[in-house]
Amino acid sequence: MTASRTIPFIVATIFMDAVGFGIIMPVLPQLVMEVGRIDLPDAIEVGAWIGLVMAVATFFGSPLLGNLSDRVGRRRVLLLALAGLAADYILLTVVDTLPWLFIARALSGFFGGSYAAAQAAIADVTRPEERARNFGFVGAAFGIGFVAGPVIGGFLGEIGPRTPFVAAAVLAAANMLYGLFIFPETLPAERRRAFDWRRANPLGAWRAMRALPGMEGAALVLLLWQIASLVYPMTWSFYCIAQLGWTPGMIGASLAAVGVMIAIGQTFVVGPAVARFGERDAATFGLLVAVAIFVGFAFVRTTWGAFLLLVPIALQSPVQPALMAMMSRRASADTQGEVQGISAMVMGFGQLVAPLLLTGTMAWFTGRSAPVHFPGAAFLVAAFFGLLAALMLRRMPRAARTGDAEMPAQIPPSVTV
Repeated sequence: MTASRTIPFIVATIFMDAVGFGIIMPVLPQLVMEVGRIDLPDAIEVGAWIGLVMAVATFFGSPLLGNLSDRVGRRRVLLLALAGLAADYILLTVVDTLPWLFIARALSGFFGGSYAAAQAAIADVTRPEERARNFGFVGAAFGIGFVAGPVIGGFLGEIGPRTPFVAAAVLAAANMLYGLFIFPETLPAERRRAFDWRRANPLGAWRAMRALPGMEGAALVLLLWQIASLVYPMTWSFYCIAQLGWTPGMIGASLAAVGVMIAIGQTFVVGPAVARFGERDAATFGLLVAVAIFVGFAFVRTTWGAFLLLVPIALQSPVQPALMAMMSRRASADTQGEVQGISAMVMGFGQLVAPLLLTGTMAWFTGRSAPVHFPGAAFLVAAFFGLLAALMLRRMPRAARTGDAEMPAQIPPSVTV
């Protein structure tokens, strides 16, 4: 009964979070220009710094909220985060200076760290062999929400640059009320553990991660994949203009297509792939598909070719859910929140370094001093990190399942299987 009420709430939460995030995207540049009283080029630079601040806040918030959910339960942390997001969106409707805008977006990043508690709640009520499938549903909810959000935000933005924030606040508040009456606590009192500040920070989380057998390798693969997959949100719009000459309408259509393929993949590919091949092999296949797509985008020159490359994106969908499930298996019942916080922190760290590796590469190869004009260079960087992730994943031993956790099999680390 708990699972039947928990999973729909978590899926709805991630969907509404994605919609709320997407609603803001079309109007954020206009808001930055309005609040900062600056022009578009300066607003782009400020927007980059805002993104960095959000990533830093998520980096620190994820282990804190994940560990806190292991102490007080998932319900309290998630409801607190949703209330915080609603208050943050309300703040965005009235901010009139750039410092307050930075504070508001930092709060968005911090409370976005509740993703760890959401994933931990799924792990609480799901058998280990079903976690990848259910994590896939979460990914599908995010993909659909990411498609719907910008459309809604663009429509509401025509009314005014602050209107989408009102809608996002209403969504967050409605979701909090939904959880208040529907969402049960998934972590029984006997499975909770004491809160320790030494573990509820990035350094402590790193130490805790290294203490869990097999966790460090899975986290490193997740980090490499996070860096590679960020090539889409960080460079796509610029790439489409520089390499394909697309208009904003075409870029929007392509983003919608990406969201649809992600939703299809997370819903219909993840579960069967993991059930048939296991988490490690399903993730490896998805990584290799992603590498091939990245290489294709690096060199494609036609619109039809680019849209054709969007189709197999559905097949790379098992990567993140499978990796998250592998990490979840390596956690005990009372550390699920901590481990999901570690995974969110790892992804947050990827958001910190990806701009230099991906956006920086693209900026260099499209600049005036570039040795060759090559807008697709960032996709080759992504392909490198994706391939490295696949190779490292293959070096991880196939795990033998024991109870709720998956214990590493006794295979020499130098053997590739």
